[in-house]
Amino acid sequence: MNWGAWDKKLGAREMAHVINVCLENGISTFDHADIYGGYTTEKDFGVAFAQSGLQRERIQIVTKCGIQHLSPNRTNRIKHYNYDRDYIIWSVENSLKNLQTDYVDVLLLHRPSPLMVADEIAEAVGQLKKDGKILEFGLSNFTSSQTELIRQKTEVSYNQIQFSATQHEAMLDGSLDYMQVNGIRPMSWNPLGTVFREDNAQTRRLKKLLAGLVDKYHFGSDTLLLAWILQHPAGIIPIAGTVNTARIQLLMKATELQLDREDWFAIWAESMGHDVP
Repeated sequence: MNWGAWDKKLGAREMAHVINVCLENGISTFDHADIYGGYTTEKDFGVAFAQSGLQRERIQIVTKCGIQHLSPNRTNRIKHYNYDRDYIIWSVENSLKNLQTDYVDVLLLHRPSPLMVADEIAEAVGQLKKDGKILEFGLSNFTSSQTELIRQKTEVSYNQIQFSATQHEAMLDGSLDYMQVNGIRPMSWNPLGTVFREDNAQTRRLKKLLAGLVDKYHFGSDTLLLAWILQHPAGIIPIAGTVNTARIQLLMKATELQLDREDWFAIWAESMGHDVP
């Protein structure tokens, strides 16, 4: 989301360089959505990947569909959602064309719609899997009950949710429990939360604690926050948005770090502003 027109505005050569840096550091999955960059970033990535000369099998591509974004590249009059069978199939085929690939590894429905019909979604997913255009299917920002509605009709392998040390409701409202029970792998968008973006009582408490933990573990605060997520038994996959080469090189360090149990709980307690229940 951050690579293209909505933020860093990377050119094809710059994108290809970042892709290579990611692979060199053990990161091979790239998270997309059709709407990113106002429906332009998938195409930019496709050009960059083609120029990189890398084999398609070396990476995994996640993309999403369903949000009807307001953009000069579409005729939508109002932001809404569309999960009709034909639209899902068309959207995936359009993403494949833009990404210059024959398949995506994972398709996610971007956000739930009150008008979604589980049978239509299942038909589309079944057809796309049969045609080899998607390998796995999942959801994004779906509640447990919304997920169950879809899961009754077709296999759901992932749910991409907001989860971080500053946004941890999924740990308390049953969402992560539900995913573990049903074999659904959580992905976490915005995994660093608001720690480095906002100045408020919560982030000040966390920064103070993290400063001490940096000295203890000899890792940066962002690595500690990713390690906090990775330590949850649901097997959460954090989605990092950085294009900073130095930060990319440090991301996988979080997989090497095991926080002491009391330090893990201390991060949670400082986020809440009180002891755990």
